[in-house]
Amino acid sequence: MPTVSESRETKQPGSDWKSRRETSADVVTEIVELKRTLGLHNGVALIVGLMIGSGIFVSPKGVLQEIGSVGGSLIIWLICGVITLSGALSYAELGTSVPRSGGDYAYITEALGPLPGFMFLWCCYVILMPTGIAISSLTFAYYLLQPVFPTCDPPENAVRLIAASAVCELFSFCNILAACGIL
Repeated sequence: MPTVSESRETKQPGSDWKSRRETSADVVTEIVELKRTLGLHNGVALIVGLMIGSGIFVSPKGVLQEIGSVGGSLIIWLICGVITLSGALSYAELGTSVPRSGGDYAYITEALGPLPGFMFLWCCYVILMPTGIAISSLTFAYYLLQPVFPTCDPPENAVRLIAASAVCELFSFCNILAACGIL
């Protein structure tokens, strides 16, 4: 007996999820997956977040103290912005030259092979990403406590406690949003 096969795609309004239902005479299979789109706003936010990071919140005081003038520090920031723009344009060129998902891993694997790509991922997940999160959370905690201690530095234990709490709360919040299907 011949089987009849039918495929139908649906998208829920206002959602990034799409659903594909495939039916045959005996079996109904539904596959739910994310849309594979990245708009201009998402791309710009991603590059700005990767390039700037939390450094913009950590270093202005030190730059202003070392340069001694507002104009000089703005020139330094302008030069750094041009360097950041060149990095963003390099990523855009790599993204069009190597049209695979994976970002840095895909680029390094394409250029140098699988072992350097794996080593890069390992270093990112063990060293680079955790230290970036720690620096961001410590900066947040320091700036949060600065109004409470205007004449002196905040106690280091209080900064560490708030930073650790912020990281735990942020991960818990992201997990809750993901579980609800919002994130």
